[in-house]
Amino acid sequence: MGIWAYMTSSNLAHVADILIIWFLLYKVITFVEGTRALQILFGVGAIVLVKVIAWSLGLVVLSWLMDQIITWAPIALVVIFQQEIRRGLESLGRRITVRKQHLDNEQARELIRGLDMALQYMSKRRIGALITINGKDTLEEYIKTGIPLNATVTGQLLINIFIPNTPLHDGAVIINDDKIAVAAAYLPLSESTRIPKELGTRHRAAVGISEATDAVTVVVSEETGEISITQRGDLLRNMDQKSYMNFFEKQWVEPVEKPRRFAWLQFLTKGRKS
Repeated sequence: MGIWAYMTSSNLAHVADILIIWFLLYKVITFVEGTRALQILFGVGAIVLVKVIAWSLGLVVLSWLMDQIITWAPIALVVIFQQEIRRGLESLGRRITVRKQHLDNEQARELIRGLDMALQYMSKRRIGALITINGKDTLEEYIKTGIPLNATVTGQLLINIFIPNTPLHDGAVIINDDKIAVAAAYLPLSESTRIPKELGTRHRAAVGISEATDAVTVVVSEETGEISITQRGDLLRNMDQKSYMNFFEKQWVEPVEKPRRFAWLQFLTKGRKS
C-alpha cells in the first residue's frame, strides 16, 4: 500500500469517526429534548467545560475538584437517567425486532368504525377516555397492569368501559391485534416540558406511551370533550371527525392497487382504434 493510499484511508477513518460521534450526540440530545434530562445534560457539559478551562489556566485546586466530580459522575448519571437509559435500550431492541402488520383491511375498518362511534359519543358528553392501539411494538408490559377482557372492539363496549364511576373507567384501554386486551391499564407518564400545563394525567400518559412505543393513543378530555392523538412523542390536539378518520385510515388501512391484468390487450385495442 502506497503512502497516499494509507493517508487517504486514515483520513476517511477519522472523518467517519467524527461523523459517528456527532450523530450519536445528536440522537442523545433529540432523545432527551423537552425533558428534565436535557437540563442535566447541559449541566454535565458545563462541568467538563470548567475542567478544561481550569486545566488550561493551571488552576490546580479547581481542576482537582472537577476531576473528582467527573470520576463519580457516571454512577450518578446512571441513577438519574435510569428511566431514559431503559427507554433508549427498549427503543433499540424494538428496532431490531420487527413485527408484521397486525391488522388486515377488514379488521382495520371494523376497528375504525368502533373508535369513531365511541369518540363521537364520549366527546359530545365530555366523558374522559384513554385508548391505546398497538403498532409493531409489543405492549405486554402494560397489558399486564390491566384487567383482562379479550373482547371484540365495538363502540358500545368502549363507551360502557369509560362511563364515569364504573369499575373500569380509570386507566387505559389497550387494543392489541384487533381485540380489547385489557381495561384500567397503567401507562407511563411523560416528563416532557412541551406538554401544555392545562392538560392532565390522561394526556401525560398518552404522550408517555408514545415515547416508549410506536402505539397510537387516543384521548378524550373530560373537561372540554377535545379529542387528541399521540404517536412517537407527538401530540395532535383538536382532532375533529374528519381529521382522526383520515389519520386512522393512513395508519391501518393498506391502499389496494388496481390489478393491471390484460394491459397488453388494452394497448392493442387502442392501437387498432388509432
